Amino acid sequence: MIGRTRWAIPEGYIPETSHGPPEMDSHETVCMLNATDTAAHVGVRVYFEDREPVGPYEVTVPAERTSHVQFNEFEDPEIPRGVAFASVIEADRPVVCQHTRLDSRQAENALLSTVAYPGDS
Repeated sequence: MIGRTRWAIPEGYIPETSHGPPEMDSHETVCMLNATDTAAHVGVRVYFEDREPVGPYEVTVPAERTSHVQFNEFEDPEIPRGVAFASVIEADRPVVCQHTRLDSRQAENALLSTVAYPGDS
């Protein structure tokens, strides 16, 4: 079996501005791989420096599939732009998580990607 049920992304930030067409909007993404034969039910909780946490935002990753979820798309409440945050991802079955940021504040875009920190599980 591959993956863990708990992951942490200690660094998050959605830039306030973007440069270029809509598909180049600055964003934060968590990519989740579910290599099991059953759908994974995932909760994403978001933490801030100076306010209470929000979430968990609920996501389902179908069996033997991947899901790319942008933090920009979380609603009720929305994740604010221009504010540092961190997140903890908890799933009911093992998944693999990767963190990606597209920063398009300038015409010369920057892309950062890293595997999230796997928690004990």
